[in-house]
Amino acid sequence: LLDALIDEFDLMSRYGVAYRSSVRAALMGSSRIASGKDGIITVEVDDTDPQLAADMANAYVTQLEALMSRLAVTEAQQRRQFFESQLEATKQKLTDAEILLSQTGVSSDVLKSAPATAIAGVAALQAEVTAQEVRLGAMRGYLTETAPEFKQAVTALASLRAQLAKQSEGARSSTSRADGSSGGARDDYITRYREFKYQETLFELFARQFEMAKLDESREGATIQVIDTATAPEFKSKPKKALIAVVATLATGFLLLLWVFVRQSLKNASQDTESAQKLASIRVAFRRAFGLS
Repeated sequence: LLDALIDEFDLMSRYGVAYRSSVRAALMGSSRIASGKDGIITVEVDDTDPQLAADMANAYVTQLEALMSRLAVTEAQQRRQFFESQLEATKQKLTDAEILLSQTGVSSDVLKSAPATAIAGVAALQAEVTAQEVRLGAMRGYLTETAPEFKQAVTALASLRAQLAKQSEGARSSTSRADGSSGGARDDYITRYREFKYQETLFELFARQFEMAKLDESREGATIQVIDTATAPEFKSKPKKALIAVVATLATGFLLLLWVFVRQSLKNASQDTESAQKLASIRVAFRRAFGLS
């Protein structure tokens, strides 16, 4: 958080130091952050510029929210972050598959002699198997293998794999019966069409999981809620002139009083012959110590 504030407000130039560690120490010295038992966090920042002090106090909250979103602390945040990355990767693969499909130069009419529905069904089922495998991998991060949800996911994956094996065999036999002498362009189109349907279904499944994770994350409630936004102060917080004046007055009075007592003691000591000789010896010793005689 300190590094983010240093970069945002260019504090290295403002404080006029060459090392980031020195700026961190200065920023920590001018910042006061307290957390009470009621869960409320109070942030105060001191600076010669009142508006900058308010902006830095608000920036602490903004940067903390950004940090919390990256850390993915809760289970829902972990799922949301995981499926978000999977969704982005699948989106790129879907785009590539669509481009390859369009480059074949063959229209979908060529599939009239072949069971296109069966091909699309196998691709969709294959995508469901992949999505279930990914979902199972994500569960390993926050569930044990003995958890009921994890066991249920394993059973569902085994069932999907069995369905995929059975449907793939049926689709191959149906394709061979439909036309035993397929052309090269048509076969290439069928392969790319299957890949396109696979990526399309996978994208839809990941999008659904991503939206569910976002919904669960929103139900958990915001980790940080701003109760009172920092505003530029109307008066200086320091230096406290009244306190300085009172302390200076008391210190001056104490020193004057001490001086009066010391002066009176010296005056009384000078009237005593023995004390006068001791004071004279002390003066001579001081002069010799400082090289004055």
